[in-house]
Formats: sequence, structure tokens, C-alpha cells
Amino acid sequence: MSERGRTVALVVAAGSGSRAGGETPKQYRRIAGKALLAHAVDALRHAGIDAVQVVIGPGQAELYAAAIGDRPLPPPVTGGATRQESVRRGLAAIAAEGAERVLIHDAARPFLPPIVIDRLLDALDRADAAIPALPVVDTLARVDGALGDTVARDALVRVQTPQAFRFEVIRSAHDGWNGAEATDDAQVARAAGVEVAVVDGDPALEKLTYEADFARAEAMLTARMLPCTGTGFDVHAFGPGDHVWLGGIRIPHERGLVGHSDADVALHALTDALLGAIGAGDIGDHFPPSDPKWKGAPSALFLEHARTLVEQAGGRIVHCDVTIICEAPRVGKHRASIRENIAALLRLPEARTSIKATTTERLGFTGRGEGIAAQAVATVMMPE
Repeated sequence: MSERGRTVALVVAAGSGSRAGGETPKQYRRIAGKALLAHAVDALRHAGIDAVQVVIGPGQAELYAAAIGDRPLPPPVTGGATRQESVRRGLAAIAAEGAERVLIHDAARPFLPPIVIDRLLDALDRADAAIPALPVVDTLARVDGALGDTVARDALVRVQTPQAFRFEVIRSAHDGWNGAEATDDAQVARAAGVEVAVVDGDPALEKLTYEADFARAEAMLTARMLPCTGTGFDVHAFGPGDHVWLGGIRIPHERGLVGHSDADVALHALTDALLGAIGAGDIGDHFPPSDPKWKGAPSALFLEHARTLVEQAGGRIVHCDVTIICEAPRVGKHRASIRENIAALLRLPEARTSIKATTTERLGFTGRGEGIAAQAVATVMMPE
């Protein structure tokens, strides 16, 4: 905690986001492989912020868990029917832990530059409230069926979030509000007689509302990413059994594969390839064979874990290529099922999921029928 006192960021993510289209609320839609809400939360990792509290909508707990992953956040607060009620509930949760300052932020503005946080916190050293804003540069005019008179823009700004407040000041203002639904928290503060300072905002804080906004955001983030490639290799020996697992598909065979988990060489190699692409070690670092809880575990768990690590690092899986090396069983007739399964596990189109099978012409341990090997290559787009 800084000498300024405890500062908490309150992220409001309780809306339905219907204007963005689709069945999923916009705060859970993925941009560059990561949910909008996760982008917003990650942008609030700042030396001046001690904690982040998220407010979600009723029935959104599973969406929230999938978006946030293992980020160390307190349990989300369930919001109300309006944004203002959601903020009130979030402030009440923060009050239980105590705070001197709060930044109230909309998840629909996920790309928050650290410099804006700096400006807001500095402004709170001399004011009870502060907002980021941008000047209006376009011509403004009234429209009533046809273009009407222009409106002077000299004294107008475009208000953004996060909006920063002394905690007790904004909580008291919300408790005393008796007007119609407020459009933002600065309006609530001003109605309570609080003077609100204005700092420079940033174009990166544009609100994502419509489908076109998401397309622009995707293009912007992709342009800032670099391709990273990882490789993986795995081998398991044959042993007793009547089937093998390859790419998450159970394939009948006269022998099984020996391993601590289900011995799926294809998924093990691909897991290592993903981990390698983000510099996160290898499968043994995350799932030690000495740990009995992984005995017989489905290797899909390992691959999904690697996918989650990629997403949490801000990356996006764009392609994978797996080669299975064995004399038997024949993989060809199972290739389509393996491809479909791996594509689903990685949330990739099948067109960017390649599965191949080959032999070693009876040479080496696979040629002698002693086991199965697999090698994999994964391409991940990562932030610079």
C-alpha cells in the first residue's frame, strides 16, 4: 500500500452488451485471444492500485471464471438492474475491506494506458474527484430529420473512465442520489457538490460498443503482436492394454501406452509446443509425474492449461501442426476426429489445425513397434 492509502479499482462488467451483437455479453468476448474483461483487469495492474474488484451480472459466474482464469482477484460482486446499482454494490464490497481511493472503470474500455492512471492518482492529491477526458474535435450539429444548426464545441469534452474519487466522497454521493439513472459516477459526484478535476484522457480508452469497434480493436492488437513458435516432442512405450489415446481420441489397439497420465503423445507434444512458444517451461514443470493426482489424467487437461497460459499472457494461438510417428495403429482413419478434437480444445479453426501421421520405415524404436512418438509445432501471436 502506498503512502496515499489503499486504492482499489472497481470494474463494472454487469451489462448485457446487446448493442455489440451476439449471444455473449461483450465484456466476455475475446479480442486477440483474451476476454475484454481480462484486458481491462490486466490494464489495472499498476503500482498505485492495491486491488481490483469486479462487478458482474446475474448468471455470469461461469463466464467470469473462464475470462479471469487464475488471476488473484477477490470474488466478484453480483450487480443490480442498473449500472448505478451495480456500482453501489461494488462500493459496499470495497467498504468491507476499507479504501481511501477508488477508480471506477467500465470493462468496455479495456485498453487503459498506465499514464492515465498516473494522472488520475496525481489529481486526487489535490481534489476529491478526477476524470479523464478528450477534447471534441468533430463538428457537432443538431439533427431533426435533416442537418440543423451546429453546436459550439469549445467547452465540450468526451468523458472517459476510469473515474477516480476519494472513497467516502463517492460512496456518500451515491447514497444520497435521488435523481434519474446517472450516466456516470462523475455526474453523481457533481450532484453532491463535489468539484471534479479533469485530466487528459487517451484515444486508446475508446469505448467498445458496436461490432465495428471490436473489429478495429482486434486489428489494432494484432498489429502490435509478434509471431512466436514452439516445438514439442514426446514418446511413450507400448505396454498392456487394448487401446491408445492419440489427440484425445480413444483408438482400439492390441496394446496400450505406458505413462503416468493417459500417455497421449500427440497432446503431450502439442502442450510442450505451446509452453515453448511463451517460454513457460515444459509439461513436467506444470504436471510433475511424481504427483499422484495426475495418474491416469486425460491429457486434454494439460493442453487446456497451456492454452489458458497463452491467453493469460495476452497471446493468441494461430496454428498448430502435429506429426504422429508409429507403425501401428493406423492413424489415417482417425485423423479427422483427432483434428476436430484438437481444434476444439485450442479454439482454433480446423483449417489452422494440422494432423499428420508417418512411419520410420521399420527403423528405430517406433519402426520396431516398441512405442509411439509425436512431434508438434505451435505458432502463437504474442504482445511485443
